[in-house]
Formats: sequence, structure tokens, C-alpha cells
Amino acid sequence: MQHLRIGITGGMGAGKSTVCKIFSQIGISIYDADSRAKWLMNNNPELKEAIRKSFGWDSYTRKDDLNRDYLAKVVFNNEEKLKNLNSIVHPAVMKDFELWTQEHKDEPYSLKEAALLFESDSYKNLHKVIVINSPIETRIERVVKRDHVKREDVLKRIENQSTDRERMEKADWIIYNDGINSLIEQAMKIHNQILEIREQGTIPFKV
Repeated sequence: MQHLRIGITGGMGAGKSTVCKIFSQIGISIYDADSRAKWLMNNNPELKEAIRKSFGWDSYTRKDDLNRDYLAKVVFNNEEKLKNLNSIVHPAVMKDFELWTQEHKDEPYSLKEAALLFESDSYKNLHKVIVINSPIETRIERVVKRDHVKREDVLKRIENQSTDRERMEKADWIIYNDGINSLIEQAMKIHNQILEIREQGTIPFKV
């Protein structure tokens, strides 16, 4: 029977990781695209070479670790350079995800958690997508507290992501992280629906 690839995304501070923990607790494997991207940028020789070529030797420290502060400053207010960085990193993550998926192909389904699922077009090799929606002010407060950054910086970062409306239009399921609706109940309902869909036969990608 088909292994389904389910994407899970949402705006910064929407609560993606919290929802993923719920799915993880019921035995669903999670591919954290953002964490894997950071790992690959530190450990994949080809990717490191491409980053150095585009952004200079200062992209890495003397210990050969990714210089995140330097890279963040370079791309923060430069849309062209941010697109360039994403065009280098996203293909490496896609390749890594394909290998990871093969390792989990005997499971009913797995989740791919990614902040830029739609922006990177990586949703096109997934079967369905879950979007986490949360009030904008709540999201800003969470990120300010979590990352110890200024409100203005959070707003700038949010501007580089799709809007809630754009994400919701492409969603197959929406989980509302608003403090009113139960996250566990919403997640379990979607889990059961995914298993039902899988029983119905082959599902195409979202392309």
C-alpha cells in the first residue's frame, strides 16, 4: 500500500513543532526540513562549497562551521540574495528528504515539517498538506519570546513568507492553534482521515 507524504506548515510562530509532537507521540515519523537544512549546510561538502562560492569565505568560521550571523545579515534585507540562498539549499534538502522517505516507505504516512513549504515549491512532491493557523499577534509574541528578537525583526521575517490566506487556500487540512480548539482532537481527526484516504487507493502528488 502507498506511503503518503504529508506536509505540515504554517507561519512563523504558528505552532508547527507543537502539532508535530502530537503526531510523533502516535508513532508518525517527522522530517524537520528546517533542522535538516541547518545540518546539511554544516555537513554537506557540495552545499558548503556552493554557499562559499555565492556568499564568500566568511560564510563559514575558521572551524568550518556555518557562520549563521554573517549569512543572516547578508540575506536579511536583500530579497535577491535570500532567493539565491534558498535556490542553493532547497534542492539539497529535497534530495535528503527523498532518501529519508525511502527509509520510511513501509509506514502508512510521514510528515514533512517546513516553514517554506509553498514558497520553495516543495509541496509539489507531497500528497497532502496540513496548515497550522494562529492569530498574527499570538505568533509575533511567541517568536519574540522564543528567539529573543525585536517585534520589527519578526515582522520583517514574516514578510518573507506566504500570507495566511495563501497557505490556507492550498491546504488540505487546517489546524487552528488559537487556544480555543483542541490541537489533539484536530490532529487525531486528520490522522484518521489520512488513513482512510490511504485505504482508497493511489493518491497523486499535489502538483
